[in-house]
Amino acid sequence: MGSVRRIRKVLKSKATIEGAGVNLKRAFGFHHAPQLDPFLLLDDFHSDNPDDYVRGFPWHPHRGIETITYVLNGEVEHGDSMGNKGVIRSGDVQWMTAGSGIIHQEMPKGQKDGLMWGFQLWANLPASNKMMDPHYREIKNTQIPETKLDGGAKVKVICGEVNRVKGPVRDIVIDPEYLDVTIPARSEFLHSVRPGHTVFAYVMEGKGYFDQGRDSFAYDVEGANYFDFERECLIGPESLLMFGDGDQLMFATAEEAVKFLLVSGRPIGEPVAWYGPIVMNTQEELRIAFEEYQNGTFIKHKKEKTQS
Repeated sequence: MGSVRRIRKVLKSKATIEGAGVNLKRAFGFHHAPQLDPFLLLDDFHSDNPDDYVRGFPWHPHRGIETITYVLNGEVEHGDSMGNKGVIRSGDVQWMTAGSGIIHQEMPKGQKDGLMWGFQLWANLPASNKMMDPHYREIKNTQIPETKLDGGAKVKVICGEVNRVKGPVRDIVIDPEYLDVTIPARSEFLHSVRPGHTVFAYVMEGKGYFDQGRDSFAYDVEGANYFDFERECLIGPESLLMFGDGDQLMFATAEEAVKFLLVSGRPIGEPVAWYGPIVMNTQEELRIAFEEYQNGTFIKHKKEKTQS
């Protein structure tokens, strides 16, 4: 066996409001980003009350990053300055490389019972790619393979490779992995990762053991009595786990299944200048970006073929 990664910190997601008034849970963001390079932000929007999300995210700019939207339940109508428009439905992924600049909107719509659940992850781009041409990928649920491992774990492979099954999202600058993992009760899941890459997991449902040592990591829950030490730190929903270095991850469950996102990527190691939806390397680059947005010269690209 190789070097198994240990948990170095656990974060509890926190309620916040974004867009035109969308209530969501932020797993990590601006203050935690240096620890999760190349990732900047992870939002969990999960509600069965349309008032929490229908106001959505009207037209706004992005530059210097990639935004990855994964819908579990409900749908999101979208449009952008490249001419793309359509609907992301349950199980679909939108992987958008903003690059030199894009203006888009995302408007959530729940299921008939009102349930809306999805995630948005922001990934940084290195300086050499921040002004690349924007690119848009819409990946349907039917295009995302699922593999079942010998121990019973099931993995939807959005990006990366598991059990010789490759995800449909490829050729991404930060060499990421994006997996939706379900481990049944009383089971284990061993997964190889690249040494040096940043790795985190976000628990969606159930509880599991995410560390071979189980009791050696730091807690960042602002004094809340969130973890039960006597139960060997079974970690539950709305928890984000940061891992140390190594080439393997080992997860296990007790009496219930656990479902989580598992994400990794190659760190960039560059200065970050971040304001709102734009992330560059210097304050001067930020100033230029917002000045261009105000004077109408923000968009550098030609329109792509419309998607639906």
